[in-house]
Amino acid sequence: MADPITSRARRGVTSTETQAQAPGRTLPRWHYLVALLAGAANTLSFAPTPHGGWLELAIFAFFFAWLTRTTGWKSAALTGGAFGFGNFVTGVWWLYVSMHDYGGMAAPLAGAALVLFSLYLALYPALAAGVWSFCAGHASNGKLNELPFSPTWHGAFAFASAWAVGEWLRGYVFTGFPWLASGYPQVDGPFAGFAPVVGVYGVGWMLALVAALIVQAWVRWREPVEANGNAGNAGNTRTARVMPPLVVALALIAAGLMLPWVAWTQPSNAALHVRLLQGNVKQEMKFEEAGMVAAINEYQQMITEKPADLIVTPETAIPVLIQQLPLPFSQAVGHFADTTGSAILFGALGGTVTPEGRITDFTNSLFGITPGSRDLYRYDKHHLVPFGEFVPWGFHWFVNLMNIPLGDFARGPAVQKPFMVHNQPVAVDICYEDIFGEEIARSIRESDTPAGVLVNSTNLAWFGDTIALDQHLQIARMRSLETGRPMLRATNTGTTAAIDAYGNVIARLAPYTVGSIDVMVQGTSGNTPYVTSGNNTVLAVSLFLLAFGFAFGPGIRRRNGNR
Repeated sequence: MADPITSRARRGVTSTETQAQAPGRTLPRWHYLVALLAGAANTLSFAPTPHGGWLELAIFAFFFAWLTRTTGWKSAALTGGAFGFGNFVTGVWWLYVSMHDYGGMAAPLAGAALVLFSLYLALYPALAAGVWSFCAGHASNGKLNELPFSPTWHGAFAFASAWAVGEWLRGYVFTGFPWLASGYPQVDGPFAGFAPVVGVYGVGWMLALVAALIVQAWVRWREPVEANGNAGNAGNTRTARVMPPLVVALALIAAGLMLPWVAWTQPSNAALHVRLLQGNVKQEMKFEEAGMVAAINEYQQMITEKPADLIVTPETAIPVLIQQLPLPFSQAVGHFADTTGSAILFGALGGTVTPEGRITDFTNSLFGITPGSRDLYRYDKHHLVPFGEFVPWGFHWFVNLMNIPLGDFARGPAVQKPFMVHNQPVAVDICYEDIFGEEIARSIRESDTPAGVLVNSTNLAWFGDTIALDQHLQIARMRSLETGRPMLRATNTGTTAAIDAYGNVIARLAPYTVGSIDVMVQGTSGNTPYVTSGNNTVLAVSLFLLAFGFAFGPGIRRRNGNR
């Protein structure tokens, strides 16, 4: 592990010499290259890597140790930005596929757009690292601190808090893009148990804190000790310095491993027999007339193949307006629902008919058929995808470079009624929406009839056979952990899967195959702490600790002699 800046003082440079050198010290360019490579390596901790949470902990420990080599807030921010850029450009490269392969954008423009977007996303870890530098006493009011940096308790808490706030901002600003939040690999890591308590950002907070404490213990172990001629005393002193941060780090890991034994929710209502459909309709055919007819016929056959309590199709599986739904499809599916007792959720496009007969306010929707009822359930997507489902102001020129047949959609309400399957309320969301854990929690918390089962209907064919499919499944597993509810995913090309209330995948289909999953799913009731409070807990704690660091951090370091 890399030495922090204080290693210079330990190797014979006096405190006075160190203070004199620190303001003029610059880092070599390879320092930032190493940070970028560490960020790229961090992509490997996300799905499909098994048990990637442990790898992520090691990478974050290295990243924090590397930050301790920085000389002020500027170099810290550049280090954090380099780490973030390496992570994002390798972690969301599949956006190039949607822009170039399916959107028709020229390869150089698509590549440039990916790089620019990754640079934008890297601003948030850069901000987190810069804020940490101030709060850890590394810099004060934009100037270098006279004292060199060494990992400290308040520095560790400042790193965790700044990192969590930075990730929350990335998931909020400009409608948010929280993909690759650091908590996601922990669904198979040591901090998964914290998910129902503090959510994905709180899990990232725990990860960053433990990584910083490990580095703190390592640095304290390597620091020389004045033994006064007694080797035993030196060993005891070193152990006394190392044990507190190490014990806290191990205790948090142990808590994360034991918390999954806590039952935050309980089984509710009868288990449901569910069928999840995967039609594997090619994206380039989906909005051509021949492809639309083929897709409708395929899903009609798959829906009516055999009954289930609930049958779910992917997003826009029926790629037409609900007002233009072919009569043979609606008659066949309606008759099947009535005669077999099957409830059906299918994806299609919604719209509002004006008195003049025009259709406006197009929506990306899910429609539900209930046996014995002529009332059609409707869910309209609330959190829309920038550039895919709505065009941000001033960016129509960018969308015009692509051939994606989607425009500006209308938004549905933030909280919508669940779909009732027998006596089990089912909360639905569409594609991109399930990466926003706070919104899923809110739909449960503020509903008059809290859902016991979550359903995500999606189409990731825009991104080809890439890591995006596995990453999205990992995100869905985090939603199950946060809410204590099973999550059902019906996708066009993959990955269609059923996830239990503990985040375990109990059934899945291979990507790019045609088929269905038949599975029994037990709904739950009750609220996890995260459903009750959302992201408020981690934000309140983080902002308090950062304020404390700003106000008292440098003073604490001076009083403690830079310890």
